[in-house]
Amino acid sequence: MKNNIEQWSDKKIQRRTFFSFAGFILAGISGWFSWKWYRNLPKTNHKLDQTTRNVLGFNEKVKDKFFSNNNMTRTYPKTSAAKRPRLNGFVGIQDNIDVEKWQLEVISPSGKPSTYFQMQDIKSLPKEEIVFDFKCIEGWDQVVHYGGVRFSDFLKKYNLGKKEGSNEWYKYVGLETPDAKYYVGLDIESVLHPQTLLCFEVNNQPLPKFHGAPLRLIIPVKYGIKNLKRIGKMYFSDTPPRDYWHELGYDYDVTL
Repeated sequence: MKNNIEQWSDKKIQRRTFFSFAGFILAGISGWFSWKWYRNLPKTNHKLDQTTRNVLGFNEKVKDKFFSNNNMTRTYPKTSAAKRPRLNGFVGIQDNIDVEKWQLEVISPSGKPSTYFQMQDIKSLPKEEIVFDFKCIEGWDQVVHYGGVRFSDFLKKYNLGKKEGSNEWYKYVGLETPDAKYYVGLDIESVLHPQTLLCFEVNNQPLPKFHGAPLRLIIPVKYGIKNLKRIGKMYFSDTPPRDYWHELGYDYDVTL
């Protein structure tokens, strides 16, 4: 009787081992064919094929449903900040710019003439500082110290971002460099986040050229590719504005 039980048990283990091994082989073959299929998809101007784009869009919808952009980013003492913040990403800021003549163009959604702001308009708002762990989508991170004004304070002070005759915000904000070579689209919830800043200082000094002088975005709830340097243009929309890295295959949201 005991031998029969042992034989039955051995056969059961062997069957499980066989099916597990077969499943592993099938999964490997399936993965290989999937990779071959993906590699052979048509590529146009480096943009994603529609199948991949649909998958990314579905992932973003899941994220929006179950995760919030209202979480506060961890902050650090100023002594933790890098003395020489890392430089990364130069699209849209390679040309020289006369900081004294710089102005921010805000385009009216209603078709009215644009409004232009100088640096003194920005600096008239209460100054805020943040020391946080700046994360790059390439995999590196660094604690940095920036100073500026809350994006939400700027919008509220100058009555921007809401639909005419309404208290309703537009769903998105678009930002571009003055030469329009780099551009990002942001959801309004992230823009209104209390840690999202329009910055003109790094380590208590005016922004250098390659850190986005004279004004850049710091949005700690998102990866660095959304932190646009050298803001030149701002506009509002109920549909997602164009986004540089989204067009090249990254998720639109890239929330941490």
